[in-house]
Amino acid sequence: MKQQIAEFSAFKVNGFLALSVILALAIFGSWQVWATIQGLIEVLGRSLKVEDFADLAEIGAWFGATLLIVVIPSWSGFFTVEPNQAVVLVFLGRYVGTVQEAGFWWTNPFANKRQVSLRVRNFNSKILKVNDAQGSPIEIAAVVVWQVVESAKSRFAVDDYEQFVGIQSETAIRTLAIRYPYDAPDEQSIPSLRAVPDEIALYLQKELQARLEVAGVEVLEARLSHLAYAPEIAQMMLRRQQAKAMIDARRQIVDSAVGMVDEALKRISERQIIDLDDERKAAMINNLLVVLTSEQNIQPVVNAGSLYT
Repeated sequence: MKQQIAEFSAFKVNGFLALSVILALAIFGSWQVWATIQGLIEVLGRSLKVEDFADLAEIGAWFGATLLIVVIPSWSGFFTVEPNQAVVLVFLGRYVGTVQEAGFWWTNPFANKRQVSLRVRNFNSKILKVNDAQGSPIEIAAVVVWQVVESAKSRFAVDDYEQFVGIQSETAIRTLAIRYPYDAPDEQSIPSLRAVPDEIALYLQKELQARLEVAGVEVLEARLSHLAYAPEIAQMMLRRQQAKAMIDARRQIVDSAVGMVDEALKRISERQIIDLDDERKAAMINNLLVVLTSEQNIQPVVNAGSLYT
C-alpha cells in the first residue's frame, strides 16, 4: 500500500544560538585538552607516578572524544533557508519534517537536507498537434503558472516533480482539445476552444490541479497560448470562416433592411403622405430592399412622363 506523506515542521534551533554553544564547547574542550597536556608535561618533568598519568590520560581522552563526537559533526547541522524556499529533512531513510521559515538554522547534523523551491514558476508547453472534438487536426499550446505548496509530496511522491508537471500539463492539454471543438456553428449551444476562452482556461486549470495534486503542486493559472488549425487544413478552414462571416454579414444587412422598410412604410401610413395600394407597396418594398442590400451604388430611374398624351 502506498504511504501517504503529510508535511510537518521539523525540529530546528536558531543557528546563531547553536553556533555560540558549539563554539563555547569547542573552546572549553580545547582548553581542557591543552590543560591535560600541560599536566602531563609537568608530571613527566617530575617523578612519574602511574596513578597521576592514568588520571590525566583519562581526562584528556574524555574531552578529546567530546570534541570529536559532539563539536566536529555538529557543524554539518547548520543550514540556511531563503524566502520562498523549503528544506526537507530525511534521517536514516525517514522523513523528519520540513523547514520553511527563512533564516539561519541548526538541526540534527546527521539528517539529509534537500532544498525545494516554493517560488511561482511558468511552464510553456510546446505546440501540440491533436484532433479536436470534431476530428479536425489543430495546433494547441498553453502556459501554466504553478508552484509547490507541499514540499514533502514533491520530493517523495514522484521522482522528478518538474518533469511530472511538464508531462501532465501536455496530457491535460490533449484532453482539453479532444473534449472541445476548435470552432462550433452555434456558439450558444456548443462551447468551443475559440469562443469561450475563460471557460476553457477554467477547465484546463481544474484538470491540471487534479493531476498535479499528488505532487504537492498548486496550479495558479492555465491559459492557451497558441490555437490554430493544422497547416494541411488551415486554408480550407479559412475559406469556411470567410464564407460564414459573409453569410452572417448578409443576414444582418437583410434584417436591418427589412426593419428600415417596415419603419418607412409605417411612417408613410401614419403621416398619410400617400395612399399606397398593395401593388405599389410591393414595388416600393422591392426597390428599397434592392437599394439597401446591394453592394453597388444604385442609379435611380426618373420617370419624366410620356411623349404622347
